[in-house]
Amino acid sequence: MFVTLVHCHVKPEAVNDFIDACRSNHQGSVREEGNVRFDVLQLAEDPTRFVLYEWYADEAAAQAHKETPHYLAWREATADMFAEPRHGVRYIGLAPQVPEP
Repeated sequence: MFVTLVHCHVKPEAVNDFIDACRSNHQGSVREEGNVRFDVLQLAEDPTRFVLYEWYADEAAAQAHKETPHYLAWREATADMFAEPRHGVRYIGLAPQVPEP
């Protein structure tokens, strides 16, 4: 399994717009072939910090996500919202195991 945690720190004045953009991206992402899970998390202690938890069946599905209209719209909409550059951390999903199609 191909898992990425994308850490995002947004400008305080952009929090609500960022959440809206992430909601739209989430709705499209969970419908993608190869998507296992796509969560948007906000840090309780600091509402300007988020983690996008992206779990895909394989690297090809994760790469295909970056070509979808909803991802490209999210990237464009959020480009000026970040207080610092977002960064992704790659993990290997071990459990739960998802059956092969």
